[in-house]
Amino acid sequence: MPKDSPATGAAIDPTRNRELANCIRALSIDMVEAANSGHPGAPLGMADAATALFARHLKFDASAPNWPDRDRVVLSNGHASAMLYSLLHLNGYEGMTLDELRNFRQWGAKTAGHPECGHAAGIETTTGPLGQGIAGAVGMAMAERLMADRFGADLVDHRTYVFLGDGCLEEGIGQEAISLAGHLGLGKLVVLYDDNSITIDGPTSVSFSEDIPARFKACGWKVLSCDGHDAAALDAALAEARSSDDAPVLIAMKTVIGYGAPTKAGTAGSHGSPLGAEEAAATKKALGCAPGAFEIPSELAEQWLQIGQRAAAERAAWQSRLDAREAPEQAEFNRLTSGALPEGYDAAVAKARAALFEAPQKVATRKASQIALEALTEAVPEMVGGSADLTGSNLTRTKATDSQFTREKPGRYVGYGVREFGMAAAMTGMCLHGGVIPYGGTFLVFSDYARNAIRLSALMGIGTIYVMTHDSIGLGEDGPTHQPVEHMASLRAMPGLTVFRPADAVETLECWDIAVRNRKRPSLMALSRQAVPQLRLEAGEENLTAKGAYILRGGDDRDVTLIATGTEVALAVEAAEALAADGIKAAVVSMPSWDLFDAQPAEYRAQVLGTAPRIAIEAASKFGWTRYVASEEDVIGMTGFGASAPAERLYEEYGITCDAIVARAKALL
Repeated sequence: MPKDSPATGAAIDPTRNRELANCIRALSIDMVEAANSGHPGAPLGMADAATALFARHLKFDASAPNWPDRDRVVLSNGHASAMLYSLLHLNGYEGMTLDELRNFRQWGAKTAGHPECGHAAGIETTTGPLGQGIAGAVGMAMAERLMADRFGADLVDHRTYVFLGDGCLEEGIGQEAISLAGHLGLGKLVVLYDDNSITIDGPTSVSFSEDIPARFKACGWKVLSCDGHDAAALDAALAEARSSDDAPVLIAMKTVIGYGAPTKAGTAGSHGSPLGAEEAAATKKALGCAPGAFEIPSELAEQWLQIGQRAAAERAAWQSRLDAREAPEQAEFNRLTSGALPEGYDAAVAKARAALFEAPQKVATRKASQIALEALTEAVPEMVGGSADLTGSNLTRTKATDSQFTREKPGRYVGYGVREFGMAAAMTGMCLHGGVIPYGGTFLVFSDYARNAIRLSALMGIGTIYVMTHDSIGLGEDGPTHQPVEHMASLRAMPGLTVFRPADAVETLECWDIAVRNRKRPSLMALSRQAVPQLRLEAGEENLTAKGAYILRGGDDRDVTLIATGTEVALAVEAAEALAADGIKAAVVSMPSWDLFDAQPAEYRAQVLGTAPRIAIEAASKFGWTRYVASEEDVIGMTGFGASAPAERLYEEYGITCDAIVARAKALL
């Protein structure tokens, strides 16, 4: 497909651009008015650009919304959702009916206040928290490069387009994304910047005055500018953006927020509130739209449906190219895009597991993670690693992933730089694109920087894997700024996120096995800096970590139950042995994952926890443990921040010791 020609099929006459754009505007006005809630200003301002993109440049087929080689469209300024829903309806996406538009922002509708991935075909990612759309799009562009490098441009050759506004550029994550994309030379990434000079608080001059084109240029982007309401200028910019693949492209579009509204255009009054019945009617009249609610002239509706079908022939040709590939390569492409694991995966896990029982490992769980990754990344070629400038600490690089992702060649290891938030969001975009299983590392304490991206991956139900090392006061001398205390409780409180804190090398491998298999739920590994003994020594095939918690030592006949996670499980075993010497029977329960344990049948949970008094041990905040023990007095943990000192001294000073566990057990008895 020539890069200087329309994407595919018969393009719609650009002289009809305004009429077609007004269909988006009319529907967006009606949606917001019907809901008495929403953001009409951005859809009114961006409709001309959206029309130019979809009608003459975008490669997509509304009848096949999951076509692997489609162009992606990300609405980073997700408050403009009415525009996206209007486009999906007009283009004929199945399920985006007029009734869905009428029920905008209502219970059970696909048309949520901000786009929700999975609610409707054509919504590529959940957006709303500003800046995360562009950051996720960076990940999509990275995944496209990886897949294209592997299968060639005749199967993988698509772009990722992003609509964004000033808010996405004011957020710090926006700059992280822009910087990373420019550094990697992601030439298939195109950003359409809705430069309307308005924020919620008024003109952008209230808080925002930098030179955006210069900022992008400084980060290695190609920068174009145009009138965002001029179809010819938009077409020229979009065509030029598609003509070069050596750098990402910014199209800075000067627009008017609330375009067409007689009294509210160009003002903050059109941003986040309905126009009101009188202004809405006047806007439609000024634009030349049909006056009735959700009324689109049949001729324009038919043209929009033609736009949605414009790439049908191109998709069929692509399918023919895929079908012509050798059977193994075709099967591998289909496997990757479906999310299935390779046939040899189970055998690789079994071999890695057997090796641990043959030669037990006393290592930090971050090292145990690397040992597991050595086996898994070799067996699963779509696994792509990375770190936020902490590779030597996170131990996320393996022999199989020892090829750097650069602007020249997309390798299997990404140097994300000190961009924790951007890394987490980019990995989400890679997952959403498909064909890639990303994992990336930083310190657990910096999960705070990445938290909102972690939350979005949980909200969307996608299998991003977060490797968070240096998981407690056990990291020692770096001090309280780097010692996570409240983070485990905070992350465990997040719905849809599986948080693991493994006790030894066997549990760490089991955690990785669960995370890699689960493509519908994100996983977070909390891993230690300090070494721990391998506590599981008897070979067995069952993944006990999958149950969330299990009895490691002892049985049903017990006087006390010691529940622990991570490095403190070994401490609990030591305390159980000390109690046994005094004639007290203690069962040790390893609980690497709260949420997996809570999902077990009640009978299993009761059997594991037992009826004897319980003590919990974790070198972190006590908050939340009272779901398993009677009171926080029965938690051996932290009540404040840590300090700078060797790990052994810190455990002693904060009372996370064998003696403290034994004393509490005897007090309970």
